[in-house]
Amino acid sequence: MSSSPYDQHIEELLGSYRRERAQVGELQRRMRDVTATVTAPRQALKVTVNSQGEVTEIEFPTGAYKRMAPVELSQMISSTIQKARTNAMAEAAEVLSGHLPAGVSAADLLQGKADLGGLLPEAPPMADEVGEYVAHGRPGRDAGPRIARPPVA
Repeated sequence: MSSSPYDQHIEELLGSYRRERAQVGELQRRMRDVTATVTAPRQALKVTVNSQGEVTEIEFPTGAYKRMAPVELSQMISSTIQKARTNAMAEAAEVLSGHLPAGVSAADLLQGKADLGGLLPEAPPMADEVGEYVAHGRPGRDAGPRIARPPVA
């Protein structure tokens, strides 16, 4: 049984969707793999954080921290963690860059500052044939179920 050009076009669209979905899966894996490690001055502290900025490892490679006043140690820990978070955020933004629509900043998105309404257009992009199908049903058929457009909010 041969397939019609319409069926072939639908298969092409499905293939394109599957490829895009696989790319999103790879992007998600790369985002999970993001880490940043920062070492404080004098090798007193080494901090690693993940892509969400969570501390995953703290090391004291030398005994330098033993000679620090509590306030100095506290400030060193805080600033080193913050630097690691900043580096992880920058790396995550780099991974995301190129995968977002024009005008959407990866850094703003990761910081919760981006307008997420801009990620999805009001009407989804579609080939003319698909738009025709949505509006009028399958070509060559006079009757049959029709796909209704969702109401616009």
